[in-house]
Amino acid sequence: MKKIIIILLSFFLFIKTPQAYSARNIIAMDLDTNRILYQKDIHDPHLIASITKIMTAIIALELADLEEEVKATPTILKAFGSAIYIEVGETLKLKDLLYGLMLRSGNDAALMIAEYVGGSVSNFVKLMNSKALEIGMKNTNFINPHGLEDNKGEGNTSTAYDMALLTSYAMQNDQFREIFSTKHYLCQSDKKSYSWENKNKLLTTYEYTTGGKTGFTKKARRTLVSTASKDNKNIVIVSLNDPDDWQDHQTLYNNIFSNYKKVLIIDKDNFKVENENYYQTKLYLKENVEILLTEEEKNNITLDINLKKIPNFKNGDCVGQVNIKLKDEILKTANVFVKLANKEENKSESLWQKILRWLRHD
Repeated sequence: MKKIIIILLSFFLFIKTPQAYSARNIIAMDLDTNRILYQKDIHDPHLIASITKIMTAIIALELADLEEEVKATPTILKAFGSAIYIEVGETLKLKDLLYGLMLRSGNDAALMIAEYVGGSVSNFVKLMNSKALEIGMKNTNFINPHGLEDNKGEGNTSTAYDMALLTSYAMQNDQFREIFSTKHYLCQSDKKSYSWENKNKLLTTYEYTTGGKTGFTKKARRTLVSTASKDNKNIVIVSLNDPDDWQDHQTLYNNIFSNYKKVLIIDKDNFKVENENYYQTKLYLKENVEILLTEEEKNNITLDINLKKIPNFKNGDCVGQVNIKLKDEILKTANVFVKLANKEENKSESLWQKILRWLRHD
């Protein structure tokens, strides 16, 4: 009996319970559905430090050509803290600046990117706040592109939830994902060469890590965004004010990977709507619907199919949605499309459409 008790005690020493996470705010979110898998005070605004640079990077990626060359102006002299040590007058490609921004958290790189892409740092900050509203970051305010606090102690504020949303959005960009996951980068300016190692040590210590961004100021304390994937489970974790962030992220990833499975909810090749008489043809989905679920949750999934009666519908029209629900929570929505056979498609054409098609063919 004593041996059994000792073994059990040893087991619990190695398993970190949810209450033991040291972060003030922490979230785990499914990148494929934005479903929240774990949360602690996720809507509580807090200073975010250099994880700000995720927003700086995605705006630059969306608005500028990465091969463009950027010449450093005296604006970089306003930078302090972490840097890639650019000189005034030095020229680097925008792509190289983004790697310096994300791998080494270069505040000088952030200012160069903001000034070049936005025309001025202040205009770039407006773009940051506009993008935040666009993607649903309701409790976020940016005042600079790097994350440092100003002389008054004011800085960029956000929430764990908002930063998870931002990362989910950014991870849809191929170039962002490549930069986010890079461990080591070499580049050359017109003055010198650079060699950068990523500050995100999870990339080398946790095998499932696919990216991340660190942050720290004395006032914000440690902030961390990381992403990881295993068995087609793609997760982002955001922690704010977390003195044990490396361990917290690994433990939370392991708990999710152990307790959740990717479940096929709808097979697109076998999708059917029973007793559907209006379209009298093949309704289909473009993709399979898969969702991360626990064993218990699998038994509580329902499908809510809503079709619209669209007159003169055409081949490929979206005619409704399927809501995949866990009890009363909508986990994912998939569009339903209609497919017509060639003869059916021709019947649905107006006389004028037939004439135009005949003229084009002629």
